[in-house]
Amino acid sequence: MLVKKIVALFLLVFVISSCSQKLKGGITPQIIPTPLNQDIKEGQFVLNNATGIKYPEALKVSAELLKSFIENGSDFQLKTSNDIEFILDSELNNKEGYVLDVQPKKIKIRASTDQGAFYAVQSLKQLLPLEFENKSLKEKQIAIKCVTIHDAPQFKYRGMHLDVGRHFFSVNFIKKYVDALAMLKMNTFHWHLTEDQGWRIEIKKYPKLQEVGAFRNETLVGHYNDEPQQFDGKRYGGFYSQDEIKDIIAYAQARHVTVIPEIEMPGHSQAAIAAYPELGCSNEKVEVATKWGVFEDIYCTKDETFNFLEDVLDEVLELFPSNYIHIGGDEAPKIRWKTCNDCQHRIKTEGLKDEHELQNYFITRIEKYLNSKGRQIIGWDEILEGGLAPNATVMSWRGIHGAVEAAKQHHNVILTPGSHCYFDHYQSTNSSEPLAIGGFLPLDKVYSFNPIPEELTEEESEYVLGAQGNIWTEYIPTEAQVEYMAFPRILAMSEVVWSNPENKNYDDFVSRVENFNRRLDILDINYANHLYEVEGNLISENDKILYRLESLIKGKTKRYTLDESEPNINSETYSTPIVITKSVTLKAAVFNTEEKLGSVFSETINLHKAVGKQISINVDPHKSYLGSGAQGLINGISGSDKRNGDKEWLGFWGDDLEITIDFGEETEIESVETRFHNGQGQWIYAPEKVQVSIDNNLFKDYLVEKSNELLENFQVNFEGVKGRVITLKIPSYGIIPEGKQGAGQKAWTFIDEIIIN
Repeated sequence: MLVKKIVALFLLVFVISSCSQKLKGGITPQIIPTPLNQDIKEGQFVLNNATGIKYPEALKVSAELLKSFIENGSDFQLKTSNDIEFILDSELNNKEGYVLDVQPKKIKIRASTDQGAFYAVQSLKQLLPLEFENKSLKEKQIAIKCVTIHDAPQFKYRGMHLDVGRHFFSVNFIKKYVDALAMLKMNTFHWHLTEDQGWRIEIKKYPKLQEVGAFRNETLVGHYNDEPQQFDGKRYGGFYSQDEIKDIIAYAQARHVTVIPEIEMPGHSQAAIAAYPELGCSNEKVEVATKWGVFEDIYCTKDETFNFLEDVLDEVLELFPSNYIHIGGDEAPKIRWKTCNDCQHRIKTEGLKDEHELQNYFITRIEKYLNSKGRQIIGWDEILEGGLAPNATVMSWRGIHGAVEAAKQHHNVILTPGSHCYFDHYQSTNSSEPLAIGGFLPLDKVYSFNPIPEELTEEESEYVLGAQGNIWTEYIPTEAQVEYMAFPRILAMSEVVWSNPENKNYDDFVSRVENFNRRLDILDINYANHLYEVEGNLISENDKILYRLESLIKGKTKRYTLDESEPNINSETYSTPIVITKSVTLKAAVFNTEEKLGSVFSETINLHKAVGKQISINVDPHKSYLGSGAQGLINGISGSDKRNGDKEWLGFWGDDLEITIDFGEETEIESVETRFHNGQGQWIYAPEKVQVSIDNNLFKDYLVEKSNELLENFQVNFEGVKGRVITLKIPSYGIIPEGKQGAGQKAWTFIDEIIIN
């Protein structure tokens, strides 16, 4: 009998032990954004119906959030005990920092504020099985991996922007967007509420803003640069009522997200002027804009305009408790001001030099009003023009120059340069990508961003509050596409602004993104999955032309073909760079042991005479449009027909170019050809001519035959000509003329592959 009891007891222990080993969960931490410090330990905490939670009143909101998340996502009902204990720890210096300590018998969360505890909860949620997210957990108990995390953010300001002026999105989606920010420990939602194409906030004193300004007669279809432009003929619009805005702000506050409204001025104001024509300089009726761009109808500087704006801001201040109010200040053409009696009178009576100083007067006057109400302004870096308003914070988008200039003047700055932070740009060279405004911003470039400009001293860098990603929605009409453009780049931005740069590792990040995508699936968040895409580069090595294949994800196999057929599980395995001896079309894809993952990469390589030779350019490409550098102009690969910002197009802003190609020996030259982008809506102009010289002989001018197409081709044919060195001089188009987008600004030059036959 005793033996039977011992055997039964042994079997019971064995069964319990076996069950505990098979508990769901217990995953190795793959937290995004990566914590400041995490120490993964042996063992696991078992969460079940017997688990209790305890917290002080100061941390109640975050503790109740965790309790609700666990109970709503499972059949567990947490008791009142200290198995999971929230501890108010005033010795933690950073109010957003926390300590999360998962032990075999206890989970401790330490924070000095509820905000810090909230971020601890966000990390803890990533240690739980995904089924909690969609309330599908069936297990009676789950395991949580033992780990100790000490964490705090690198920057105070960690933001994401959303433009609802060009396209309007529902209240539910705005809340979903806020949830995504909170999940990634971002603390600011920059809500772009007014635009030329639509006014989106209810202002009770001026009802025409929502009755007239919130709706446009139709919307541009396709790209701005398409000729002729097409429109859908459908009335479009919408606005948020003040009650809806209050609801969204309360929702965000509960998630420690500050909502900063943007009320654009003096430019991007055509929708408001359509509602109230007297706000403009001409007093003439204008329509809410139906296409994108920069418009000449901006707010007049007469007192009536300021009275209107102060009334609007009074209602905005009643709704938004944020310390900051964003007033735009960008892309305000001065054409109307130059011919406006009221504006010229203002310049004279205020002793101003010109219209740029008038913009400074405008911004400073608004700033003084908001300061009198206890608020501060943020503006885009154009608010530097004519002098910076005394207490303004600058949001630097045209590169980092504005941030450097403002920080050196001891003004706070937020970095959001288009080169690294504009999520409306293309994120892949894949031809199936949805239409975008242009540019090329892949995941790795976002991840590489450092918000502290090298030009700043240690003292000046203290004025850098942080950074944010921007989503402008000219070409983003749906909520699903907003998510597609945001994810996964928002994941990279979350680590840029939260994580210590010393802890950042791109390969590790990509691995965590692959894991995080499963969470996005469960949360029904649409995301761009380019992890399994292949990228390629032509290289010259030891007089050989080679093609190197790369992919983001590690541990998978790349297979390729050179005969234009689609790669399959039996195709050639890539291991070392492929030798290229003739013009070919290469196709490749990533495979696991059973099937193809992701899309097929295809590259046509034109092995013309200049490939692999020496090339130099008198100036460097602009930092935002480096392409593949000078060598990319003769790498045998042409750029996209639709996008000027991929890795093959090189962009120069206002520079006269001199490009020299050295063959190393005398070579017969039959033709020189290239092409230029001509997207004038994006300030890009093909040059009027190209000067060509062979072996430093007299330069000869060749006109670029204009077809007024998006791409302008250039070709020169020779007969019986030999030479070693070809030099091309390409003058910039110059200054953009009046009446065009970007009037008065330097034109961009974008050049593609230079093909020598």
